[in-house]
Amino acid sequence: MHPTLRPDDFMERAMSAWGGAVYRLALSQTGSAHDAEDICQDVFLRLLKDATAFEDDEHLKAWLLHVTANRCRDLHRSAWRRHAELVEAMPDTCAAFDADEDAGARALRESRVGRAMEKLPAKTRLIVHLRYCEGYSAEEIARIVRCLPATVRSRLRRARGQIKALLEEEASREQE
Repeated sequence: MHPTLRPDDFMERAMSAWGGAVYRLALSQTGSAHDAEDICQDVFLRLLKDATAFEDDEHLKAWLLHVTANRCRDLHRSAWRRHAELVEAMPDTCAAFDADEDAGARALRESRVGRAMEKLPAKTRLIVHLRYCEGYSAEEIARIVRCLPATVRSRLRRARGQIKALLEEEASREQE
């Protein structure tokens, strides 16, 4: 065993406790189950090799979500992502995660609000997801995404306005 690898019991506990949150965040940012699974695997592989000494479980969860957000951003920037053709869905590699969480994420994506959220810019969508899907405060989100709490609150306010406008637009199209 490599001396810097984390123990199996630590990894199993981290995956069972926060694997669903990592997967949901990746899915909300990429819109693709395949990409979300890849990111999920990559995040936990990075955790396995990382030597960070976590203060507590919340510190670990914040680290995981921060790495997930960065990994999603990297994927969107990559040339491969911009030019690749869609690949057939691969077997569910995150099957160990609670099926109810997957159903909840699917229901959100298929809802009017979820569809409106998908139209938000990636930075805004990330903050909305962390606030309303994961339940973080503005201060906690600021630490995760490394910005000021005022920036988080401002993006949330803007996002609510954008979502409201998108929902009103959709409602008016339905009435026509």
